[in-house]
Amino acid sequence: MARGDVILVSLPSSDKREETGNRPAIAVQTDIVSSPMLMVVPLTSSLGALRFPFTVKIEPSSTNGLTLASVAMVFQLRAIDPKRITRKIGKLEASYLEQVDREIWRMLKPPNNIQ
Repeated sequence: MARGDVILVSLPSSDKREETGNRPAIAVQTDIVSSPMLMVVPLTSSLGALRFPFTVKIEPSSTNGLTLASVAMVFQLRAIDPKRITRKIGKLEASYLEQVDREIWRMLKPPNNIQ
């Protein structure tokens, strides 16, 4: 998988706060890292998720392979075993990937007062 790929993944059951089941996700890990895990941002078609911080709305296209307007839930960034990948469905457009990147950095950026 390459950074920006839109993939179908199978996420394990959880305590109901985390996304689970078969769903699309965006591969966000840099291509230069060789790792046994893959960093992904899960997607949901529930547009109500936009009420949460660190989200990006993505419209469906033939390029990204989505069939419904979706929300990238950056706040649920996670590492998954590549065995959980069902298949690649598309490639996220650069403009959306830039928005996702901005939200990742905004979420992970340490406060200015950390020494």
